[in-house]
Amino acid sequence: MKLPVLKIDGTQSGKEVELADAVFAIEPNDHAIYLDVVQYLANQRHGNADTKDRSENAHSTKKMGRQKGGGGARHGSLKSNIYVGGGRVFGPTPRFYHNKLNKKVKALARKSALSYKAQENAIIMLEPFTMDAPKTKEFLAINAAIKAGDRKVLYVLPQNSTNIYLSSRNLEQVKVISVDEINTYAIMNANTLVLIDGVQDILAERNQR
Repeated sequence: MKLPVLKIDGTQSGKEVELADAVFAIEPNDHAIYLDVVQYLANQRHGNADTKDRSENAHSTKKMGRQKGGGGARHGSLKSNIYVGGGRVFGPTPRFYHNKLNKKVKALARKSALSYKAQENAIIMLEPFTMDAPKTKEFLAINAAIKAGDRKVLYVLPQNSTNIYLSSRNLEQVKVISVDEINTYAIMNANTLVLIDGVQDILAERNQR
């Protein structure tokens, strides 16, 4: 699959790049994508929610009334969950949500996601560019010139660029990452994928390892 490389003003640079079929033209595996997305979302969870059960609650242990003759049920502690301020029954406690996934499955999921974007013609190739300072207005002008859209646009850079990242940080619908940070969830969540020229070669090289 060949794609023209655009300049930041939206015009064609005259260069075309060949996207590797082994990365951008495979038969997508939906189950691999599902497993990778589930793992990614699970790994984002901190698992910090915590409640106190009756053993952790700070209340007097004094018996509230005599054992018999009170006319009601027997109660031995204000820590019981039936009282306001008592312990929580089966409440959440800190836990570890992370899970592992085979590297080959993750690689298959990424290639499947990239292949879906290629099938949808949702990939734009952009020539490498730099920004002298963080300028959100300039970044918006580039995004509009290449017609990347204004909803869920993912820029993938060959390497981190602080100024480009800071220029896009305030844009809710635009995300900038490096090729080292690319993942299945980010690809599938994007409507448009903007690859800076050179990223496709890195992805193809990694597929050969």
